[in-house]
Amino acid sequence: MNDKDPRLLVQPSPLLKQEMTTAQTMKDLLYALLPATLAGIWLFGLGALLVIVASVLGAVLTEWLFSPGDQRWQRLLDGSGVLTGLLLGLTLPPALPLWMAFLGGVVSIGIGKVIWGGLGHNLFNPALVGRAFLLATFPNAMTTWSVQASGEGFLLWYPSNFALPFMQPHYDTVSAATPLGLMKFEQQPTPLVDLALGNSAGCIGETSGLLLLAGGIYLLLRRDIDWRIPVGILLSAALFSGVLYAIDTVRYPDPLFTLLSGGLLLAAFYMATDPVTSPLTPRGAWIFAIGIGLLVVLIRLFGGFPEGVMYAILLMNAATPLIDRYTQPRVFGKE
Repeated sequence: MNDKDPRLLVQPSPLLKQEMTTAQTMKDLLYALLPATLAGIWLFGLGALLVIVASVLGAVLTEWLFSPGDQRWQRLLDGSGVLTGLLLGLTLPPALPLWMAFLGGVVSIGIGKVIWGGLGHNLFNPALVGRAFLLATFPNAMTTWSVQASGEGFLLWYPSNFALPFMQPHYDTVSAATPLGLMKFEQQPTPLVDLALGNSAGCIGETSGLLLLAGGIYLLLRRDIDWRIPVGILLSAALFSGVLYAIDTVRYPDPLFTLLSGGLLLAAFYMATDPVTSPLTPRGAWIFAIGIGLLVVLIRLFGGFPEGVMYAILLMNAATPLIDRYTQPRVFGKE
């Protein structure tokens, strides 16, 4: 220290700063989702890319529009709007009209985040809010699945992608049932290899289980997410489905099928782990995760929809404040 250095340096808190920031966490999530996103585009063609771009644009433009003028670029650069749009796009059918995907992005940010006060204040996962809106408003379009583009190449696009707003989309491609639909309504299982590699119909980013798992492991190694939530979801779903499978091996799927099918892996690592909409306490995280796993299996096997991940997470999001309230650790020194 030389004579010009101050003897006492006063700085505002926090005095200890972590390297991990909101922007860095969003970047890590985008990096982790990149393999599954590229696989979805490769499997379903150009139409899938257009759907993802439309949902991201809807989310980003809404984020920019409702941000204060002096914070607009800062809000965009933190990556939350892009991540919300991408997560929504990965849960959409590849043949969905682009205007619906764009509207879903608008609803995800506008109703899922902005009206709650912005980033860090929302009760529900914004991407799932947008998907729930689309499923309730356009059920036919949201449950029409297309075969993969392996026979026609990457440049495959769907005429329904360019349907005019509020007009009935025309689907002239061969439709296909998802593995969950085949299992629920026809008791026909899908080979586990196809589920792991993505050789099945479904949403854009939900088909390749191995890539989603690899991205989730990356997030765990980076300590971006609470490990209790994905572990609790997957273990409880496997355990509950395993009990039912032991009772009736024809009617109920085996645990591995339960884990690899639908959007369970995508939700367990990338949606349910949202720190804003999940409990803050360790005990609360376990309760939250186990609740999601049980609800997913219950809705899939005994509900009207083949898939139950979205509703399971939204229901447990609603219970998060109550879980946090009753799982707070005892204050040190207080009986």
